[in-house]
Amino acid sequence: MNSLSDTHVKLLAFDLLSLKPSSLNPTTILKPTTKTPITRIETVGIVTLCDLKPDKFLKFCIDDGTGCIPCVLWLNHLTSPYFSRHCPPSVRSLAENARKFASLVQVGCLVRVRGKVGVFRGCVQVNVGDVFVERDVNAEILHWLQCVRLGRVCYDGARVDDDKMIID
Repeated sequence: MNSLSDTHVKLLAFDLLSLKPSSLNPTTILKPTTKTPITRIETVGIVTLCDLKPDKFLKFCIDDGTGCIPCVLWLNHLTSPYFSRHCPPSVRSLAENARKFASLVQVGCLVRVRGKVGVFRGCVQVNVGDVFVERDVNAEILHWLQCVRLGRVCYDGARVDDDKMIID
C-alpha cells in the first residue's frame, strides 16, 4: 500500500489539475509522473467564485496563483439517500459542520481546504472535507514552499538534505 493513500497531500493547483484518472479504474486518481494514487489533498488559496445551491451544495474555486481548483462542499447530508444508512447523530454532525464551512467560504477570503480528489464530467475537483480561513497572509507562501519541498522529497521519491528548505 502506498504511503500517500491516507494522507492529505499538499498540492498546488498546477499539480492538482494535472492528475488523471487511472485507465484501469476511473475512480482512482494518479499523479502522472509517478503513477502514485492520490486520494486526499490540502491546498491554500483565494476564493474566486462561489455558487450556492441551498441544501444541495456549494461550488467554489480556489486560486493559488498557479491555477483555479474547483471545489464542491456537499450540503445535502439530511436529504441524501447515501447518508440514510449512517447513524443519525453522525449525519447531523456532518450537516452542521458543512453548513459552518459553507458560511466561511466567501469570495476574496484566503482559505485552506482539505478533501478528497474526485472526477466530475472528466474534470478533477475536490470534494471538500473541511475549510479553514487563514488569518496569516503568509500562509499561501508557506504552502507554496511546503508543496515544492514535499513534491521533491516525498511525492516524487527524490532524496534531499533535510536542512534545506528549497532544493536546487
